[in-house]
Amino acid sequence: MSKLALRVTCPSTRGIVAAISTFLAGQGCNITDSSQFDDSHTGRFFMRVSFRSEESKTLKDLREAFATVAKPFDMNAEFFDEAARRKVIIMVSRFGHCLNDLLYRSKIGALPIEIVAVISNHMDYQKVVVNQDIPYYCIRVTKENKAEAEAAQMRIVRDTGAELIVLARYMQVLSDEMCREMSGRIINIHHSFLPSFKGANPYKQAFERGVKLIGATSHYVTADLDEGPIIEQDIVRITHAQSGEDYVSLGRDVEASVLSRAIHAHVHGRVFLNGEKTVVFPASPGSYASERMG
Repeated sequence: MSKLALRVTCPSTRGIVAAISTFLAGQGCNITDSSQFDDSHTGRFFMRVSFRSEESKTLKDLREAFATVAKPFDMNAEFFDEAARRKVIIMVSRFGHCLNDLLYRSKIGALPIEIVAVISNHMDYQKVVVNQDIPYYCIRVTKENKAEAEAAQMRIVRDTGAELIVLARYMQVLSDEMCREMSGRIINIHHSFLPSFKGANPYKQAFERGVKLIGATSHYVTADLDEGPIIEQDIVRITHAQSGEDYVSLGRDVEASVLSRAIHAHVHGRVFLNGEKTVVFPASPGSYASERMG
């Protein structure tokens, strides 16, 4: 039996859970996990249901049959196979810790993704990537060629059928046009010192100020730089006895961990956009996302 899932968003009202559970039971499906949230501030309802189809219903069958349930509630609904690997493009510049972490997690199956390409504005990681039989594209970006460079990047996205772009410390600002076209499908990672320590060497600045917490934030990319809806965050504590190099090392670890957990949540359909923030349902017990791998 396939392990399938349903994501639903709609205006808040009575009877939604009953309608969904009745539908799944009628289709010969057994619910294995369910999470829902009713946001009284936005008037929106969010639900994610995992289930097994005991009558071998296909996703197409379920989508077509569910239309009559969705219409009265004005639902946005998505059925998907939880075992399916999502196609992902990674973009990176000269810091490779997140890239290397994602390559490894993908290789061992800890992340259910297929990395269909790596795009960079430098050649630093070409050998690492092509040695894993993944296409590597070096697209230089300058003020003068930014539009052409992004057009080339988007051609790769379309040609590969990528469903998600991951900015694994890609140090170029994306245009408003690209952010709009890929809305909800670009995930970024950055340290959490902002807005205090901007620009180059943020960890050096934090060390010089005696910061006691190092954190990382992963979020969806919008036209507002580093201010998109947050998916995942974490911190590690540090002491006066640790060096500037320790700050950098710990920062790399927490960045890689936070980014992988954000991707895991996204590809499993546990993240819902809710205005300028997100609803993120917890992973079921035993899921990789609940592990603290660094």
